[in-house]
Amino acid sequence: MLPEVASTVSSVTGSADQYLSNHPGANAAVTAAKNEPRPQAEADLRGYFTAHPQEYVDLRGILAPIGDTQHQCNTTVLSPDLESAYTEFMAG
Repeated sequence: MLPEVASTVSSVTGSADQYLSNHPGANAAVTAAKNEPRPQAEADLRGYFTAHPQEYVDLRGILAPIGDTQHQCNTTVLSPDLESAYTEFMAG
């Protein structure tokens, strides 16, 4: 992985972790989704973030640099499962 890509992923991950630690409801929803079947995780996350739109906007803003970096560097930085979840989340 290119250094600037690795730096972006590290920075975004740290920011997302910090945000989630300060927003226990969002943290619980994301943590639970990691252990659920994909359709259930999607439904639960959509339900949570629909009920908490500002948290969705905040987290979407934090995660945006990953997509920007992937596009600018013409590379994929996430595993296929995470990439799919990221794309779904960013699409709303």
